[in-house]
Amino acid sequence: MSDLLQLTDENFQSEVIESKLPVLVDFWAPWCGPCRMLGPIVEELAGEYEGKVVFAKMNTDECPATPSSYGIMSIPSLLLFQNGEVADRAVGMRPKKALQEWIDGTVG
Repeated sequence: MSDLLQLTDENFQSEVIESKLPVLVDFWAPWCGPCRMLGPIVEELAGEYEGKVVFAKMNTDECPATPSSYGIMSIPSLLLFQNGEVADRAVGMRPKKALQEWIDGTVG
């Protein structure tokens, strides 16, 4: 696994809300098949957007408070934060190209 930022309920504020760069948060769980399929795509994108967008993962089983506070009802869910706010969200498995278009359309 690449060095994607691993989020917890404790570091979410400092790593996501206070980030100067946009942050894409992948809410996932180890038992979720689509999450495991999306993981490598998110890792590839992290390399391509290095320095422009921070990519992070949050295990919803280990850290339930934050996902619930953002209304995460199903996983995988991707939330894109800009300036501490949710700029957009995508739910479910998406192909890489669709995610690239989504990120580019949201963060410019």
